[in-house]
Amino acid sequence: MNSPRPASSALTAFVVASRYMPVYIALVLLVVVASIWAPATLRGPSLRAIAPVGTLLAIAALGQMLVVMTGGIDLSVPGSLTLAAVITVGVGHGADDRVGPAIVVALAAVALVGLVNGILIGGIGLNPLIVTLAVGQIASGIAFRYYTSVAIQTPVPKGLSGWTSTRLLGVPRTFWLGVAVTVVLIVLFRFTTVGRRFQVVGANPTASWIAGLRVNLNRVSAYVVAAMLYGGTGILIASYLRTISITIGAPYLLGPIAAVVIGGASLTGGLASPLSTWAAAFFLAGLNQMMRVLGLPTALQFVVFGVVIVGGMLISGDRIIRAVEHVLREGKRPEPRAGPVVAGIGPGEDGGVI
Repeated sequence: MNSPRPASSALTAFVVASRYMPVYIALVLLVVVASIWAPATLRGPSLRAIAPVGTLLAIAALGQMLVVMTGGIDLSVPGSLTLAAVITVGVGHGADDRVGPAIVVALAAVALVGLVNGILIGGIGLNPLIVTLAVGQIASGIAFRYYTSVAIQTPVPKGLSGWTSTRLLGVPRTFWLGVAVTVVLIVLFRFTTVGRRFQVVGANPTASWIAGLRVNLNRVSAYVVAAMLYGGTGILIASYLRTISITIGAPYLLGPIAAVVIGGASLTGGLASPLSTWAAAFFLAGLNQMMRVLGLPTALQFVVFGVVIVGGMLISGDRIIRAVEHVLREGKRPEPRAGPVVAGIGPGEDGGVI
């Protein structure tokens, strides 16, 4: 009899999906609150501002998501992002015919940063938090040196900035590029052996190693691909701003982590949703835009942003899964039956029969 299987599959799907629900509830609440207290947030100018900002945060967050799926965390995002931006400007040197080589060199440089992270963490087994923080500082130092000696006051090639700012269906091409990255990751995780294997390795690296899967290679690959996504974000930021500063990566230290957490990713590795991470990034961008519309002081904006991150941790996907599983276990627990009591028959305290 195979009749119980569909119900079990549906129940499993519900438990897994429940970890991703808070971000969509948060988006609905944000729209409701904004429509009441800050309706300008939902109008054309604000939405046009949210689209590129949310996209840039989403692409960086997708990179962070890959690292979190391996059970790690990456604090080298600002350094990688800034390094890619200054290399793009320096190598491009304002010339449209040098855009291609500039992008290739920038992505190669940040891929090297990710490779160093991956080898130190996945190969040698060092602590991800400390390694990525240190490597990020090294990348920031190299970026600062290159910026002050080569890229300072150099404009972004007009061809690059013009391409990214051109609108398609009313929104910049940057937005559609971010959508493409998200779709690729969704397809990878749902429909390919490589993607499913990556999730399995992240969820249980010990069992995966016993099964013969290349755990360390998966970790190294995650840091390399993540770094390239950070680098892509840096290139897009440079093209969006047209001129850069050495601090453009600073806002991307906690933002991607917050998007991954709010998006319901398992902080112990394995499960994550590119679509939910994308939605969480736009929630944070929309929240920031709403606070600007309300005219809140910058200090208070930081406070609200910090509260949201803590709230995301409190209702993280792992905690939701545990709560749902607890409720289901309680619901399936059989009720104790009160049978008839027969005097003189039954076990005594010492194990005998009385």
